[in-house]
Amino acid sequence: MSKGRKKKEKRVVVITGASSGIGLKLSKLYRDLGDEVISISRTNRENVNNFYSCDVGREEEVKLVFTKIANDFKKIDILVNNAGFGLSGALELTRSEDIKKLFDVNFFGAFYCYKYALPFMHEGSKIINISSVCAFFPLPYRGVYCASKSALNSLFLSARMECAPLKIQITNICPGDTKTNFTKNRVKNLSTNSRYENRIENATGKIDGRENKRMSVDKVAKKIYKIGEKKKLPPYKIIGFKYKFLYFLMRFFPLNTLLHFTEKFFGGRDTNKGGNTRGR
Repeated sequence: MSKGRKKKEKRVVVITGASSGIGLKLSKLYRDLGDEVISISRTNRENVNNFYSCDVGREEEVKLVFTKIANDFKKIDILVNNAGFGLSGALELTRSEDIKKLFDVNFFGAFYCYKYALPFMHEGSKIINISSVCAFFPLPYRGVYCASKSALNSLFLSARMECAPLKIQITNICPGDTKTNFTKNRVKNLSTNSRYENRIENATGKIDGRENKRMSVDKVAKKIYKIGEKKKLPPYKIIGFKYKFLYFLMRFFPLNTLLHFTEKFFGGRDTNKGGNTRGR
């Protein structure tokens, strides 16, 4: 039991994208600490109890699954919007259907869950959205993913104000790079042309090659749990010291300067003028 939390009736905790990564770790954490955890995902890889199959990008499925949850558990104390995936590639060469699918899951999926969970939430309930530091730090060839997280943050800051009179709290938690299968499962479009040459592949390789520098999923899940247990949830919270430091620096440097250095380091430029470095 966490410090400061008295032994009470089990809370009903709904977590989306709970089949792997942060969602799976959070599910185990809440369950081990005495809560009733409901897992929403397309697959049940761990054969957990209280599993509900749902593609959060499909509104009718979300509506149906929350109706079932309400019938089975009568209430929802905590909703964790964690479901999401990544997409990389040059914006110009990205298929419109891939952009739509990403927003269906990352943005609309969280909105649908909020919309259909809220009627079964009560004073003291909480909504925890797993966003990303990419909401604050746009990256070249990651524009669609960054936009989805930025939109998510903005949407739920508005929802936070709307829910304040209801005594329902909302927070956006923004982790930095975490060791999960997120990178492996990212939809990668390495298509290029004479305009971009090899920069797309270089940029993708450079970011994907930082696996040993990522935070452990256990550490991130524990941080998220700890933030969610606060009596008063912050509007948003960044996880990862270096990302907090960068966010601090944003207050002092012109945006154009920050974008220049971000493009320089993550834009896939060749480091050798005479060679074709892959950045791997």
